[in-house]
Amino acid sequence: MSAAANSQNSHSNQVHWKALISKRMGINFFLGFSSGMPLLLTGSTLQAWMTDAQVDLTVIGIFSLVGLPYSLKFIWAPAMDWVVPSFLGRRRGWLFCLQLALAIAILLLSQSNPAANPVLLALIAVLVTFFSASQDIVADAYRRESLADRELGWGTSLFVNGYRIGMLVAGAFALFLADQFSWETVYFLMASLMTVGLITTLVADEPKVHEKPPINFKQAVLGPFQEFFSRKSALLFLAFILFYKLGDSMASHMFTPFILGHGYTKTEYAAVAKTFGLFATIGGGLIGGALLLKLGIQRSLWIFGILQAISTAGFSILSTFGHHLGMLTAVVAFENLSSGMGTAAYAAFMASLTNKKFTATQYALLSSLMGVPRVIAAAPTGWLAEQLGWFSFFLMCTIIAIPGLILLVRIQKLAR
Repeated sequence: MSAAANSQNSHSNQVHWKALISKRMGINFFLGFSSGMPLLLTGSTLQAWMTDAQVDLTVIGIFSLVGLPYSLKFIWAPAMDWVVPSFLGRRRGWLFCLQLALAIAILLLSQSNPAANPVLLALIAVLVTFFSASQDIVADAYRRESLADRELGWGTSLFVNGYRIGMLVAGAFALFLADQFSWETVYFLMASLMTVGLITTLVADEPKVHEKPPINFKQAVLGPFQEFFSRKSALLFLAFILFYKLGDSMASHMFTPFILGHGYTKTEYAAVAKTFGLFATIGGGLIGGALLLKLGIQRSLWIFGILQAISTAGFSILSTFGHHLGMLTAVVAFENLSSGMGTAAYAAFMASLTNKKFTATQYALLSSLMGVPRVIAAAPTGWLAEQLGWFSFFLMCTIIAIPGLILLVRIQKLAR
């Protein structure tokens, strides 16, 4: 190899390492933590508090509706593109206001009484989810605008892993604290952790975007749709987003009944699928993000998509083993690792599709579409598993991954 080629490779590696440890990456990791932490405070952690307070099960069930803002965030996302706060800039200004509002709302939640006034608790919980969903909108837009296209994979993996750690703190760690302290104290501590987001926002740099923001409400609402659907490949992109992780989503929805139904204890399930699986997912996200820097988004989507399909097929093989803890550990590790890698590439691809003039709105729309397979396609999976048997069900989920890969061929041809 020539000296010039060696020099070029050395420079390329330096660029990669600089991207891995840059300030922008650290900012996105801590923004991920700030975005992930509020989620369970109105979900399973709040359910645990209400259960301790002996709230009726029907009321606890109805409380799932407080999470609706996460599914409807695209409705008010245009405001985040159109309105520019008078301080800190379009993205940092919104982030600071929303993080401060979140801290106050969680603090109010800490002073609530689930048993005495569940209606007031619900109203405050809705405030938390509204501000949390709004923070997600702006944090996603910030990530897209602050990172170059080739950095999106690694930056997204850091954001997602920060998000998962935030959920871990607000979930398992909060439950551990609740055994030592009152729920009011636990929620007060969670509110104080929003300072992580506030400090991150103040330290961050406002993204430099050449595209001017929408000048009026009509442009903010209609502009993102008009711009996206004016592209010849718009429907192809939407179809790919729907199908790329369809098989993986359908299979993962049945993991719990499959594992418990094969004679594994709840302790084994918790240790392997939840604890070990979480670390495998985080590892997969980090590995996937680093590989994205080297391989680019489209090549990574191919490799990670194939690995996702193979890992799903692994559960078909596992179904023939009966109770085999070593095999379960290997299959779960591979599935979570490949899923973490696929999610990093998938989210980076969606971010790359957005126009920076309408980043918040377009990403909110695409990420809402990303959740469709998880909700709708997962509905018949129990019936399918009963009709087909576990071996054929997971094999079917593996085959369902193929259309997404076929669509990727079309997308690659467009990119040439």
